[in-house]
Order: sequence, then C-alpha cells, then structure tokens
Amino acid sequence: MTQFNDQLDRTISLNQVPKRIISLVPSQTELLCDLGLEASIVGVTKFCVHPLHIKSKKTIVGGTKQVHLEKIKVLNPDIILCNKEENTKEIVELCETICPVHVSDIFTLADSYQLIEQYGIMFNVEESVSSLINRIKSEYENFKGFILDKPKLRVAYFIWKKPWMVAANNTFINYLLALNHFENYYKKDTRYPEIELKINEGIDIVLLSSEPYPFKEGHKKELKTFYPNAKLVLVDGEMFSWYGSRLTKAFKYFKQLRLNL
Repeated sequence: MTQFNDQLDRTISLNQVPKRIISLVPSQTELLCDLGLEASIVGVTKFCVHPLHIKSKKTIVGGTKQVHLEKIKVLNPDIILCNKEENTKEIVELCETICPVHVSDIFTLADSYQLIEQYGIMFNVEESVSSLINRIKSEYENFKGFILDKPKLRVAYFIWKKPWMVAANNTFINYLLALNHFENYYKKDTRYPEIELKINEGIDIVLLSSEPYPFKEGHKKELKTFYPNAKLVLVDGEMFSWYGSRLTKAFKYFKQLRLNL
C-alpha cells in the first residue's frame, strides 16, 4: 500500500496505481487527458468540456455541486478527484464512502505545479508531468518579460449576474490578474462577493468572464453606465481560472489580451 497527501494534507492510501478514475473537476479532467490518462477516466461531470469529445465517451455522474452517487458506485472507481472550491465538503465525504478521494486546492502557480506533480506520482506519469510543467514555466517566463514594463490597470472581473458577483482576493483568478499587472478593485474582499452596482469612475478595465456566467456583448452596454471611464472586455474564463494544462495556452492569451486593450 502507498500513501499520498493531497493539497488539504489529507492522507490517501492506494493499493496500486489507479486504473479507474472519476474526475469531478473540468480543468482536472483536461489535465488528466493531456497527461495521457484519458483511457483511465470512467466518469466526468456535465461541465467537463475539454477535450470536446470527453462527455460522449465517458459516463456523466452529475455536476460539480451535485453528483449521482449510485452512478459513481456502479463505475467502481479506484480514485475520485475533487477540488475544494469546485466541489462541496458533503460531496467529498460521500465519495469517500466509495473509494479514496484526492482534493486539490489552488491559489498560485506553485499550487498548480504541486497538483500536477501529485498526479504524476499517483498515476505513474512523471515523465509527462515533467514535460508539461516545463512548458508552462517556459510560457510564463516569456510572459514575464512581456508584461514587465506594462502599466498597472485597475480592473473588475465579473463572474455572475443576478446577483452581480466578482472575483476578489483568495482566488486563483485574483492571482492571475496580478500577474497581468491588473490591480483588482475588489481585492479587499474575499472569494466571490456579491456587489451592488454603483457609478465608479476609477476602474480602467471591466473584464466579463465567459464562465460560470456566459457574458455576451450586450452586457457591456448594461455595465458601461456604471463604469463610464472603463473599457469593457469579454474574456475567456477558462484562461483565468483553469489551473491545469490550460496554463500552456493562458500566457499567450494574456499577451494578446493586453495588446488589444
């Protein structure tokens, strides 16, 4: 038996390398596939949209906040992969009655590297992990050179409407905003607070995420009234919140985003 600690420092005991994996986190599903583990995945959520074919090939066991426990049991998984933010404590505890559960907790690039490395050890794919992390680090180093002399811009990053919600401190989104020289107007708040729209002339850029709420062009006009001096921009939410292999693409995206502002 081999023991591992997840990112909540919970001890996981495995009798062998897991061959039947259920992922309850979309970004981690994509990561597994990019590490060559797609064949081992037996269950995913309805929000696991990358790679595009994954939902048609695997059993859908629910969403990220609600799961079908009986479907999970039937799949006889060796391990279930969760995330502290994406999944509830109740889901983790219910899944633990079936098999070992690994929980990730991501706030920084260092956390992302740690998660990828943990998968490398658990699933015996260290070589693929080393290659992936090197690619991400290379992209980030190139981006650091690009962003170094760019001025800081004050931003608001919207994730939801009705109620209006933004990304604040203690989030991976806030961390990536800082890497982009974006000063989060709501960084004094934590997590994803609801806000009341008020006229604010001190924000340079309003970023409207594609997820979890799918903001569209029409929402720009609605918000322009409250942010008269800001440029309103639709952004790819996956680039700002997916912390696995999506990071190999994120920094090129951030560079182009900045060039278009």
